[in-house]
Amino acid sequence: MAELNITKNNFEREVLRSDKPVLIDFWASWCGPCRMLSPVISEIAEEKAGEVKVCKVNVDEEAELASIFNVSSIPMLVVVKDGRVVNASVGVRPKDQILAMLK
Repeated sequence: MAELNITKNNFEREVLRSDKPVLIDFWASWCGPCRMLSPVISEIAEEKAGEVKVCKVNVDEEAELASIFNVSSIPMLVVVKDGRVVNASVGVRPKDQILAMLK
């Protein structure tokens, strides 16, 4: 399953009410580090399909969601389980560190 694009319209349904852990990638098209991280996020989405929901939030299009999560630098990764933030990191991370965030 590919990454799911999150907007304020589907945020509650796809993230807060998810029965699986959710990895959210806050990004922007102009952000070089975000583009570097994107293929890693796609790999995780494929490898963890069925176990983890992988979502992307474009901070330029969804400023309200970025504000809720206090996003001040991107890329920012947030893990949500049972509607609560359980882990977060800012900047490019190696795949193994991102996977460790999901545990």
